[in-house]
Amino acid sequence: MRHGPQARPRATAARIDGAPDLRLGGSPARRLFAAARDDIAFLKGFLQHPDQVGSVIPSSSFLEQRLVRCAQVASARCVVELGPGTGGTSRAFLDAMRIDATLLAIELSPTFHARISSAIDDARFMAQLGSAEHIAEFLAARRLPAPDAVISGIPFSTMPADVAGRIAQAIAKVLAPGGRFVAYQLRAHVSDYATPYLGPARQQWEMLNIPPVRVFTWTKA
Repeated sequence: MRHGPQARPRATAARIDGAPDLRLGGSPARRLFAAARDDIAFLKGFLQHPDQVGSVIPSSSFLEQRLVRCAQVASARCVVELGPGTGGTSRAFLDAMRIDATLLAIELSPTFHARISSAIDDARFMAQLGSAEHIAEFLAARRLPAPDAVISGIPFSTMPADVAGRIAQAIAKVLAPGGRFVAYQLRAHVSDYATPYLGPARQQWEMLNIPPVRVFTWTKA
């Protein structure tokens, strides 16, 4: 069932330090200012924790829409995002999601977690501070169903191998049958960790992003 704009909750009515989100209108100057604030925050996060942040700037709208398609966000009841950063991808997912769906965003950085918690005002959105290793615990604590999609921007190539392995195993365990794990990465390391649990991935490139990234999609049998 498709829902028109009138059926949506008060979704993505986000403000960052007084500046409107790019999807909320406002003057071109104010939209550029909001985008610049996100870029600066993302760069600071990368410089402080390069092992936790996958890129120096937020994802492009082209990458966001590719993730929406690969994860089949529009038909999902429960979506989990790992590493939402400044929230650009989270807003794109909320724009595409059903009115009765839920997005759980798990962020390891207290700075990014606080930012998205205050910036995204949507009844379908839940922000969780912590490690992706504990995805099962976070879902259970909030009484959420098995996710139809897990979307990850966390860099598997820079984290310790044992941590990466535990995260991949936890994702495979919580996914609903037929659920999708979508990871967008600069390098291919995630495939080494997820393939033993979910089988071979479909790999695509999103070239309209800075830098271009690989997008891996697994479907749980």
